[in-house]
Amino acid sequence: MKTPRERPQGQDEAAVTAAGPALPVNAAPPAEHGTRNKVARSILDHGPSTAAALAERLGLTQAAVRRHLDTLVAESVVEARQQRVYGSRGRGRPAKVFALTDFGRDAFDQAYDELAADALRWISHCAGGGERGEAAVADFARARVAGQAEKYAAELAGVPPQERAKALAKALSDDGYAATARSAPGAPGEQLCQHHCPVAHTAEQFPQLCEAETEVFSQLLGTHVQRLATIAHGDGVCTTFVPHAGSTPPTTSKAGRNPA
Repeated sequence: MKTPRERPQGQDEAAVTAAGPALPVNAAPPAEHGTRNKVARSILDHGPSTAAALAERLGLTQAAVRRHLDTLVAESVVEARQQRVYGSRGRGRPAKVFALTDFGRDAFDQAYDELAADALRWISHCAGGGERGEAAVADFARARVAGQAEKYAAELAGVPPQERAKALAKALSDDGYAATARSAPGAPGEQLCQHHCPVAHTAEQFPQLCEAETEVFSQLLGTHVQRLATIAHGDGVCTTFVPHAGSTPPTTSKAGRNPA
């Protein structure tokens, strides 16, 4: 079982606020503090981002963005990684992107992960453990998303099939998942991306949560969908491939991995 996440050494209690990850007391002027939170929030809303993309979204210079990113990296709020490319890759090294760490996500989301995980373990235990326990957790996961499914189905009613992924992304964003839908690179379909997941840490231990969500996506979109990446597995974004009618899902390093 994963141990509770700890705040990096030296990080002040004030670092976790509803508005976003704050700096230690007296570490920076309010204006610097506010801009830094905007940088972190942009990464949350849009997923792992290059300094150039952040600068364009926020109307800042790349030099200013890199200065804030250096501080956020030092505070363990974000981390630098090589950009993951799905589909065919062009020449040259992948761009460096900046993604939120577990601690950085916790600054935005206080989801009572341990309480949720304890409750699911109790459900599994009461069902007898083993396969029966796993089935009981799966039943709970389906029941949990049933209410959302009904609401989303109403919002997608009458939407043409080719527009449903975008409509679902908007509905998910309204519920705090910071979702987007765009054409999938190198494949006939769309990528439905969730840049935020309030139950990601619990889903690490109980993949049934993501499996139930994937089933709902398939039902709502009227086609078989494929999870390519998940925040719970350490990816920067939960990515679901939604194929166009009659198309074949892409082959990637993530394909065939159970959603979690």
